[in-house]
Parts: sequence; C-alpha cells; structure tokens
Amino acid sequence: MVVERFSQSIINSGIFKLYIATGFFGTLIFFVVNADLFTPIEMIFSIIAITIILKGISNIMLSLIISTFSLDNKRAELEFKHNADKIDALLTDLTIQDAATN
Repeated sequence: MVVERFSQSIINSGIFKLYIATGFFGTLIFFVVNADLFTPIEMIFSIIAITIILKGISNIMLSLIISTFSLDNKRAELEFKHNADKIDALLTDLTIQDAATN
C-alpha cells in the first residue's frame, strides 16, 4: 500500500511525461534540422522507436527509484496511525460498556 501510493505520486508528478516529451521533441528537431540526410519514413520510424525507448527508460528509472527509496518511515507512520485508531476504538467501546453498566 505504501509503495503504491509512493509510485502513484511519482507518476502523477509528471516528471516522466516531461522526460519523454523532451526526448520526442528533441528527436523531432534533430530530424528537421538534418532533413536532407534522412528519408521521411526513416524519420517517422526513428522518432517512434526513440519515443518507445525513452518510455522504457522512464519505466526503468521509476522501478529503480522505488526499489532504492526507503519507505520504512512511512510504513511505520501508517502502522502507528492504524494502531492509534484501534486504541481509540477500543477506548470508546470500553467507555460505552462502562456507561451501560452504571
């Protein structure tokens, strides 16, 4: 659960989309500047291939970030919050039972 939230927040930040878009437009500009060296079919297939490669690299970067980032503090915080909620619920039940017996 902690890993899913962390990875979703990284994905939602948009940094990987920006990385892919920058690579796409950089490749597009490269082929426009060097248009006399390449045929249009070569340009299209190269742009598509490079964009797919950049998407794969961004997925690898995401997996490396997730695997190397320590989420122990967040996990401990969530466990503490869960335990505190349990204790509060038990205290409420105890208060209700005590009020019912008096």
